[in-house]
Formats: sequence, C-alpha cells, structure tokens
Amino acid sequence: MTAPAPHFSLSDLDSRARRVFRDIVESYLESGAPVGSKTLALSSGQNLSPATIRNTMAELSRFGLLASPHVSAGRIPTQAGLRLFVDGLLEIGDLGKTEQANLEARLAGSNQSPDRFLEQASGMLAGLAGGAGLVLCPQSQLSSPLRHVEFVALDNGQALVVLVFEDGHIENRLMPRPEGLLPASLERAGNFLSARLKGRRLEEARADILEEIAQGHAQIDASAASLIEQGLATWSGQDDGAESKRALIVRGRAQLLDNLEAQTDLERIRLLFEDLERKEELIALLDRTEQADGVKIFIGTENPLFSLSGSSLVIAPYRDAKQNILGAVGVIGPTRLNYARVIPMVDYTAQLVGRWLNKA
Repeated sequence: MTAPAPHFSLSDLDSRARRVFRDIVESYLESGAPVGSKTLALSSGQNLSPATIRNTMAELSRFGLLASPHVSAGRIPTQAGLRLFVDGLLEIGDLGKTEQANLEARLAGSNQSPDRFLEQASGMLAGLAGGAGLVLCPQSQLSSPLRHVEFVALDNGQALVVLVFEDGHIENRLMPRPEGLLPASLERAGNFLSARLKGRRLEEARADILEEIAQGHAQIDASAASLIEQGLATWSGQDDGAESKRALIVRGRAQLLDNLEAQTDLERIRLLFEDLERKEELIALLDRTEQADGVKIFIGTENPLFSLSGSSLVIAPYRDAKQNILGAVGVIGPTRLNYARVIPMVDYTAQLVGRWLNKA
C-alpha cells in the first residue's frame, strides 16, 4: 500500500473520487465490512458502473486511502483515509434539542457526589457511543479558587496548612517547617498567600508568587519564603515526592465486545483492554491533550499507546466557570466509531460535566 503524500488533501481528488471515497467510508463505519464495487454501484445512487467504481477504488488505493483486507475482497479505509474523511468530509452538527435533553436527563441528580456523577458520565458515554467511556477527574479541590490560607505550627518540626476554598471546602496538609521559623513568620506567610491566592486557583497564581519572591519584592523573611516555595511545589505536584495522582474512570469495556465479526477484531479488543489497564500512560496522554480547544480525535497509531490495538480516541475538555480546564471526557473504541454521532456527544457531555461541577 502506498502512503499518501505528506500534504495530500481532498483537493487532490476529483469530485467522482470524493463521492466514491465518502460512500465507502460511510458504508464501512456503518457495517464494519469491506465494500465492493458491485455493492457500491447498487447502493450509492451515483449511476456509476461497477467497472468505473473499481477503477476509482484502485486509484484511491494507490493514494493510500483504501486497502483490501483479503485478496478479491472489497475495500476498507486505511488510517490515513479515516483521518482525511474525519478532517474533510465528515458532516458534524450540533445535537438536537431532544438529544441534549436526553443527555441532561441521564446525568440528572444534583445531590449525588462528584465521584458518582463522573462515574455516571463515563458509563453514559459508553452506553451511547458503543465504546468505553473515559473521564479524567480534576486533580483535586486545588483546581478550585481559594479564599484563605493559614499556617499553624506543630510539634516535631511540622506545620499544618489550612486551605479554605471559595466553595467552603477545607483541606488540611502537613509539611516540614523550616528550621528557625517563628510564629510571626508563619502568620506573615499565611497572609501573604491569602492576599495573592484569594479568588484564584493555585496553578494560576503560582508563577506570579514565585516570581515576586525571587525578585525580593515580598515583605517576608527567608524562612517564610522557603515555607511558601516548598508548599507551592508540594501542593501543585511540582516536587518529586508529591502525590499528584489523577483519577481515571473507565466504564463500558463490555461495549467493545458487541458486534464483533472476526477473530482479528477480538484480538484488537484484547490489546485495547491491555491499553486501558495502563492507566498511568493513559492519564498522561489525556493530560497532554486536554489543553486542546474543543474535541480532539486520535485515530490508530496517531498515538503510540493505541498503536497495537488500532483504536480511536475522541476527547473533549471540561471547564470551570472561568473557562479553566479541569479534566476531560472521551470515548475510546475501534477506529470504526460512528464519528458523526460520537464527536458532538462527547463535546456536549463535556459541557454538561463542567456545568454540573460548577454548581456542585
């Protein structure tokens, strides 16, 4: 099979080739079966003979957009073909009012815990999209704006830091206390942080605070500055000893086993299950891609994590009221996803998750 040129685009195809290519990909995404020229001639409504379609299919194969899984079989889109289709030919509209209301009803229940709500969102995506639903949870409550910070001296060279968030949530953290740090310095450190963190998330203010200390503009002594620097590193997961684990919710693995038509499909699903068990790598992938503006799509080997299972991932970030990204939701499954349905569904679910978490 010949790979398409690096800058290959739809403009390299004439109108007939585009129509045949679109029909083949849409038929494959619907059925999962190779598409033959006779079948296409009968179903496409293009008034093209099987011979003409075969010639066009051969041309598309030379471009690296189609492949034949077996000798004398019909054609299926390659990974490059799917990417070209998704980027240039896929028609994606917003969800209708009825579908939006359906998703909202499925996620209704304002009294449930955030963990339960996110599990429900993951399961809903799995059930509706025919793949496994993924939700990357917020790192912690530190993703929320802060109201107040206070340090309390403890025995054994430790300090207790009290983090009060705007939503009323309180977190207490233990940390080593710099040698020689006086109670007055603890109070100044708390006041200094409270003034700069009030109404802001830790990650938003961290760089500004550290720069102010480095420039010598902070009205605090060296011990208090050391305490603040150590605390900012620990709370934001910047030091090697910090626990900065993120929770990943995966629901609907059984959905991937539905409608398998060949043993090779089962083997790909087995490999995909192995990928899903490598949660640390998957979390790292989602962390890198959740900064995307809107929905992001990985097809097959476009990401090394799924290179063996040949899977696709559709992911969208969810945000807080200030449009800061908190996490991501998505669907993972075989490359034969119904992209036209899954993409707007993932996008709207991300909006619902962000909206609910902002109210919680």
